[in-house]
Amino acid sequence: MEEKILVTGGAGFIGSHSTEALLSCGYKVRIIDNFSSGDRDNLPAHANLEIIEGDIREPQSLRRAMSGVTKCLHLAAQVSVAHSVEEPCDSAENNIMGTLRVLEAARDHGVARVVYASSAAVYGEPENLPLTEAARLSPLSPYGLEKWVNERYASLFKELHGLSSLGLRYFNVYGPRQSPTSPYAGVITRFVDRLRVGQAPTIYGDGKQTRDFIYVADVARFNVLALFADQNGVCNVASQCSTSLLQLVEALQFGLGSHVSPHLNEPRGEDIRHSLGSAERLVDWLGEAPLYTLDEGLEAYLADMKLAR
Repeated sequence: MEEKILVTGGAGFIGSHSTEALLSCGYKVRIIDNFSSGDRDNLPAHANLEIIEGDIREPQSLRRAMSGVTKCLHLAAQVSVAHSVEEPCDSAENNIMGTLRVLEAARDHGVARVVYASSAAVYGEPENLPLTEAARLSPLSPYGLEKWVNERYASLFKELHGLSSLGLRYFNVYGPRQSPTSPYAGVITRFVDRLRVGQAPTIYGDGKQTRDFIYVADVARFNVLALFADQNGVCNVASQCSTSLLQLVEALQFGLGSHVSPHLNEPRGEDIRHSLGSAERLVDWLGEAPLYTLDEGLEAYLADMKLAR
């Protein structure tokens, strides 16, 4: 049977890169996106790409999208932590009920496998680093809790209905098509947006807090590999490389030829101090390691934006 892959949220940041990766592998791809944050300009013109404008929470749109599909990459979500705190019911409707509807539709249409976006937000404040998938889960926001609930639903659908699934716990993803004006923008995108116009990026705290940054092209590649892997459960998508925000600014200053120093502001209580993911299961289950170091990813990112010096 010829593979046809459904990508929910396929016009978004990670979704559009994943769609391109699937098309480059020769697969037929259908996306469904309500274009609330995704952009049609993110998508290539391609004979094997079908676009459905619709919402995964609308049964009719989702049935149409899922019909004839062999596998599903579920990336549609409300991804703002701040919004989940301010509007927890709306966030849960998007992230929990949206995912539950995708799992139900996949079951009803005989879809062989669902790969879905989870998040490092499920861990909360880490007890030990690097974080393995067996670490204690203690999310600090409704968003993180929603992702945890999605993992439990996916596991239950495997037990009750035999639906194969893998949840990918993304760490700090960065790269082209991540809008700096969006409330969902990552720290690298915001820093680049400031430095490129000669303005100081803002760091909340002393800048010594660390994160695990992973380039979006690696994430898209792992999404494709996960669709055709056999493992069920959850898996970190991380570089297993720790970078402080001060080190990040220094690397961006070098890449942009900028001498603007960051502005240090009062720390935010909701921010964790350190985050670092273990990539051991990622390599074991999907057979490949991240290709991009942070310097290589930043170079590719800035070159795509035509900002590299």
